[in-house]
Amino acid sequence: MLKKLDIYGHVMTRNSIYNLKAIASQVRRDIVRIVHASQSGHLGASLGCIELLVALYFEVMVRHEEFDLEGHGEDLFFLSNGHISPVFYSVLARVGYFPLEERATFREIDPRLQGHATAREGLLGIPAVSGSLGQVFSVAIRAAQIKKLNQDDHLVYVLMGNGELQEGQIWEAALYAPPNQLDNLIAIVDYNDVQIDGATEAALSWGDLHAKWSAFGWKVIEVKRGNNMTLVVEGLHHAKETAKKGVPVVIILNTEMGNDVDFRMGSDNWHGVAPNDEQLTSALAQNMETLGDY
Repeated sequence: MLKKLDIYGHVMTRNSIYNLKAIASQVRRDIVRIVHASQSGHLGASLGCIELLVALYFEVMVRHEEFDLEGHGEDLFFLSNGHISPVFYSVLARVGYFPLEERATFREIDPRLQGHATAREGLLGIPAVSGSLGQVFSVAIRAAQIKKLNQDDHLVYVLMGNGELQEGQIWEAALYAPPNQLDNLIAIVDYNDVQIDGATEAALSWGDLHAKWSAFGWKVIEVKRGNNMTLVVEGLHHAKETAKKGVPVVIILNTEMGNDVDFRMGSDNWHGVAPNDEQLTSALAQNMETLGDY
């Protein structure tokens, strides 16, 4: 097994990155299949966050085999931009929280796999309902505070969309965390510069996002290529090492909307549009890996 050091000095293996990429390819196939089958769902941002969630769940986070809603003695992940549930459900199924076959029930009438990720009827792996945008960041902050009070040394991760940052509650929460020394919190912004109305910068520009988070007292890490598995893993490990040093950490993850599905990449026209039969076939053909299809 060939080993190398990443830019932060972590030992990485070529085999582990290869396996993560293969899992990511399979998750990509899951996403286009379940959105096609339901003819409903958010394809673009789900495709853009695959590398992040695969890296978190299969490489970076400390997790128990059995899901514990309280998250005692393990890391917790919260999905705030809950409409990207297709990627979340695929990853949760593939780490064993519920059967792979249940993916086929996505958005059917009265299923557990709702359009927004929800902890319904014993659905494991989801610590909080991700309904209206802007709210779950506050829930993650409270979870981080509870871990502090319980002297639990593990981390809390939370993912937000870049359009979601236009919600005022996000910045109230961001203002709260640093003075309360919630340095066990790692927030991640999916920065793809696209939202339902088009380019995010055109809808409501924040100016210098790095400077804004810094001004609020956060340690900022940028991952310039958020769909490169090696760089994503490196960035997450760097964030873990930067955490627990007095201030919370935020990762600005530059991703591509609809990554690795050519007819979907970079376009806001597919925010809630499902692929047709021909597009499904094309997307699946673009994402075959040597581990096969399962």
